[in-house]
Amino acid sequence: MNPLVSNTNTRIYKLTLMRKLLSTITSLFILIMTPSLFSQKKQEREFRILASQFPVEAHKLIESELEDVKRLRFYKEIDGEKESYEAKFKKDRLWYSIEFNKIGVLEDVEITIKAIDVPEDTFDKITSYLNKSFTKYRIKKIQQQYVSKSPTTTKTTIKNAFQNLLLPTINYEIMVGGKQESGYLTYEILYNATGDFQKLRQSLPPNYDHVLY
Repeated sequence: MNPLVSNTNTRIYKLTLMRKLLSTITSLFILIMTPSLFSQKKQEREFRILASQFPVEAHKLIESELEDVKRLRFYKEIDGEKESYEAKFKKDRLWYSIEFNKIGVLEDVEITIKAIDVPEDTFDKITSYLNKSFTKYRIKKIQQQYVSKSPTTTKTTIKNAFQNLLLPTINYEIMVGGKQESGYLTYEILYNATGDFQKLRQSLPPNYDHVLY
């Protein structure tokens, strides 16, 4: 056999082996990364609990705001490995949801609002994103979100929320039923105060109203 032909065949054989090896490594990488992609699903379970089971420090923090409220309910939430507690109620014709971590530190305050309550420019950017992302969609719920950045901002966050202030630091959390090629699913989408997209995750049906004793 011609030595030149033999060397060429050897190089081709080595290149073929390298391509197969790279293909195997790529497949393994995809398998490893797949769980992190599915972690974007909201696998929340929410249980109704007694007031006595709510973190004491969290209850003290919002005690003054619970006067004259209606339909006060306490919940424990489990979302993957994360545990949190939430107080929900109606006050001055608004629905509030106040969430704490498992040791009673404030995470955020959310107020359920209507589309008309969102600044026009902000809502235009939100609907523009939705129109590009879904062939059809329906907004199921809008919440104005006040996030507590640290324990030192807790009281300010609560004060701002109960004054319903439109601040540059607020977020809008929108629950949307959206249709894509994969079908019709429910999503939670987070936007900042100016309507810029922040985060999206699929929302699975929560398990409500199971009382823990």
